Amino acid sequence: MGSVRKASAWLGLVDDSDDERYYDDDYAEGPEPSDAWVTDPRVRVADEAAQDQGTRIATVTPDGFRDARTIGELFREGVPVIVNLTTMEPGDAKRVVDFAAGLTFGLRGSIERVATRVFLLTPADYQIVSGDAGRASGGFFNQS
Repeated sequence: MGSVRKASAWLGLVDDSDDERYYDDDYAEGPEPSDAWVTDPRVRVADEAAQDQGTRIATVTPDGFRDARTIGELFREGVPVIVNLTTMEPGDAKRVVDFAAGLTFGLRGSIERVATRVFLLTPADYQIVSGDAGRASGGFFNQS
């Protein structure tokens, strides 16, 4: 139905019951998928495979301290979490770091600063491999 026709029907100038013929009942209503925002089915398949293998890593950029719950829930599920605090106020960022430190201590995980105001929280069964080991031994490009 066109916008002029919709406006006319809303005002009661025309009868809009004849426009029902354009709708197909099979497509008008149906079950919505749980991840309705995912448009590419390959993304859903990759996410399901990652959950099965336990190879997910979450990235969280909190707006305020109220987003700390999301960090905690992901970490409790055993998912490593990268917390980006660059957009937060310094006071709230400090509270989130304190929360993350307590969370990792309580669940026997670890917290590591990756960059300025960016932290990596890893559960107890993960091992962090530092990239500094390659530089110390001369690196890949050392051809001498």
